[in-house]
Amino acid sequence: MGRVRIPIPVKYFSAILFCQESNLIEIYQRLENQFGQIDLMSPVFDFSYTDYYFSEMGESLRKQFVSFEKLQSPDKLDSFKIQTNKIEKMFYLGGKRCVNLDPGYVEKAKMVLASTKNYSHRIYLRNGIYADLQYRFRAGAYTFLEWTYPDYKDIIAMNFFRDIRRIYNKQLEKGISNQ
Repeated sequence: MGRVRIPIPVKYFSAILFCQESNLIEIYQRLENQFGQIDLMSPVFDFSYTDYYFSEMGESLRKQFVSFEKLQSPDKLDSFKIQTNKIEKMFYLGGKRCVNLDPGYVEKAKMVLASTKNYSHRIYLRNGIYADLQYRFRAGAYTFLEWTYPDYKDIIAMNFFRDIRRIYNKQLEKGISNQ
């Protein structure tokens, strides 16, 4: 019989997809007010991987990833997604979304996103939120899965997730969890 164990804390992040009219500084402030200090930011890059968001957000979209300093329990993923949905609503323009926030977390073996949409590879958590595995960590590097989003295969994303995993591991070594 297996022994029930409390999972180690994980490192949360958020992807920020935004239109030209967005104020990134205000978005950062809202995220930090909700989730704590941002400790790493990827470069901002053009988002041209799909036209899925064009009708709602326009065509000149940009993206960035940020991670949060405080390590937390992985069972908060649904709460993070519900809170980021509320933050998105603060940035509606003309009844349309101008910011899309996708939170997730990194741990030693994987990277997981939160989603409001069900699919064959997604696991239901609670409160209408699903966990969506995007990377596995194997042989010293993240590996893609057949459903990994194209923007998460970009070198900017890969570098960001490699860097936050490095920060995360250092935090664990120092015993910094702040749960």
